Amino acid sequence: QVQLVESGGGLVQAGGSLRLSCVASGSIFRINIMGWYRQVPGKQRELVAGITSSGTTTYADSVKGRFTISRDDAKSTVYLQMNSLKPEDTAVYYCNLFVTQRSFWGQGTQVTVSS
Repeated sequence: QVQLVESGGGLVQAGGSLRLSCVASGSIFRINIMGWYRQVPGKQRELVAGITSSGTTTYADSVKGRFTISRDDAKSTVYLQMNSLKPEDTAVYYCNLFVTQRSFWGQGTQVTVSS
């Protein structure tokens, strides 16, 4: 029905940058919210950033000023530009699509920041 495929994770040194991408396919409606979450072992999944179809964004306090979320609806893609990465940003990052009162998840992409 809905598929989300993330890419762009990897290993980077502290202070470096990565750009995550998530391509959505299936029953995607124009009105939706897309976001990025992250999770480390033993902890709950947490919201990193979200963006509505009108372009309103929200960020976790820990990433404000360093991460930027954007979307290209023509490509059904949401991006997360991550700059000034810190070791504590290490996690599995998941793409999320919230549409018609349902939430869909990607398979996750690992981001590892070395000190």
